[in-house]
Amino acid sequence: MNKIVLEHYPVSRLPDDLREAIGGAKEVTLTIVTEDAARDDAAPSTGRDDWFSRHEHIRRDTFKTTEEVTDYVRSLRDEWSHRER
Repeated sequence: MNKIVLEHYPVSRLPDDLREAIGGAKEVTLTIVTEDAARDDAAPSTGRDDWFSRHEHIRRDTFKTTEEVTDYVRSLRDEWSHRER
């Protein structure tokens, strides 16, 4: 997220709708905050911004034991080692 602050910005350079809302002021302090465009809006919002939280909806919950996890990781390693040959 980026933030831009412009002090003493001329009201005459603002769009019409903003000029009407401001009234008779000649200058304003303009603050613009950009939102993170890379954020995945399809993921449920958890209020946390780290990668794992944003992709929590694709998490795998099928492992019951540590051995199942170990077997799965070994199968992935075997698969990738065969692809490298």
